[in-house]
Amino acid sequence: MAGARVERGTRASQLWAVGITIGLAALVAMPFWGDPGDMRLVAEMAYYLALAQLWNLLAGYAGLVSVGQQIYVGLGGYTLFYLTDRFGIHPFLAIALAGPVCALFSIPVALAVFRLRGAYFAIGTWVFAEIFLLVVSIIPALGGGSGLSLTPSIVRSISSNRAGREMAIFWMTLAVLVVVFALVYWLLRSRHGLALTAIRDSEPASASLGVDTFRTKLLIYVVTAFGTGFVGALIFLQKLRISPEAGFSLNDWTVVVIFMVVIGGIGTLEGPILGMLVYIALRELLADFGTIYLILLGAIAVAVMLKAPGGLWGWVVHRYDVHLFPVRRRLRFEKPD
Repeated sequence: MAGARVERGTRASQLWAVGITIGLAALVAMPFWGDPGDMRLVAEMAYYLALAQLWNLLAGYAGLVSVGQQIYVGLGGYTLFYLTDRFGIHPFLAIALAGPVCALFSIPVALAVFRLRGAYFAIGTWVFAEIFLLVVSIIPALGGGSGLSLTPSIVRSISSNRAGREMAIFWMTLAVLVVVFALVYWLLRSRHGLALTAIRDSEPASASLGVDTFRTKLLIYVVTAFGTGFVGALIFLQKLRISPEAGFSLNDWTVVVIFMVVIGGIGTLEGPILGMLVYIALRELLADFGTIYLILLGAIAVAVMLKAPGGLWGWVVHRYDVHLFPVRRRLRFEKPD
């Protein structure tokens, strides 16, 4: 009789891991062979991909479709500016503290919005984001409606010259992306990932089998807030200035991220990567067309959802059964000698 064994990795995933390692090494060396414009574009792609993976973890696996994650991008940015300006903390340490600060704020927010379901949950998260925007805009210590800027002395504490600052921020952006991706991958391969899969498929059924649905969803919400705040602080370290409208922008930090995840493939690790590449390519090609650019983005999103409900990567998996980041166990049957 044929034997059987349980495996997770595939040949495609092993080859992909080698390719990712080589590509990451090339990106790490980019300050020595690339120009500053390319570095800034790659850094932007990296933090958008990190945000997309975190939102995908929240919505695609935990079933929590939030349109208020800009809360934690803004909070992370304001934590950076406030700690560096008022307490003289080094920007890199302030970025590290932005994650825990956002995680603490996320707990009362979660306890409030978790009382809502479906579309009401999504609207509730957006309402909380607007509340945070309004509150921040009337606090004088946070610059009110005009926001805050990093002083020259704070900027020089990163590096004495511009090239050194850009290099340090670029490397930190890549490091944050790797950490976020590794964290999401580890969560999905752990017992929490099994619980998330069960909750996504049927919350009542998973609860009847002993899964603590509330605790699992709360953990994921806090983890995504932690990561989003961390990324938000890094984003505004690059921009050197923050305002309530920029920090809590629905369009910049949630709508665009949702677009990436939906067209790429929600509920997959590969989908946000593909969606990010599609978005950046469309933006670079169509940005000069003004409002037509936004109309085309919307039309493409609708077309993908109609023709490939699982996203572009979902279509690839359905047709070719390719998994570059396998998180599920597979039963492999071996032919007898």
